[in-house]
Amino acid sequence: MNNLHPTNLLSRTDREIRLGQRAKVFWFTGLSGSGKSTLAIALERKLFEQGYHVVVLDGDNIRTGINNNLGFSEEDRKENIRRIAEIAKLFVQNGQICIVSFISPMIEMREQAKTIIGASDFVEIYIDTPLEECEARDVKGLYKKARAGEITDFTGINAPYEVPLNPDIHITTFGKSVQDNLLELVKAILPGIKF
Repeated sequence: MNNLHPTNLLSRTDREIRLGQRAKVFWFTGLSGSGKSTLAIALERKLFEQGYHVVVLDGDNIRTGINNNLGFSEEDRKENIRRIAEIAKLFVQNGQICIVSFISPMIEMREQAKTIIGASDFVEIYIDTPLEECEARDVKGLYKKARAGEITDFTGINAPYEVPLNPDIHITTFGKSVQDNLLELVKAILPGIKF
């Protein structure tokens, strides 16, 4: 048993050719309630309808599974983002388009994700929505709880959010429909995934 590692794995290029797409990670960042998940899911559906192979990673399928042992301390948030980046990297290496939707509040966290995934495969998308609008959309009541002191370390209220300095794509949601934002997103990303 000299070689414990397989030597004939399919290459990423083989997979991309078979799938007819270039793999990328589209990393959505923004405040809670900004519209990240709504747009991520809409983008997944739109790309799927156009024949692309896409997967979405967000709090619902990560925090309840692989990261269910993590809280919201600064260290746990860093580890959460690190694990998500490693998972997204695996999808990209297998020719998939991966849409990641997490607050990822600190520039350092997003830079770490970019380093793990690889700069050429990482597309940072800033979902820019004013805090007041995010609070007005607060369907889960999280902002209300944070304002009442029931939730600590809540991004935008008692924990910081560092706005991306130079995102690859900047989507402003205020005053626009989901459909308008979706069309803007699709137009921006299609050139990078067409084979």
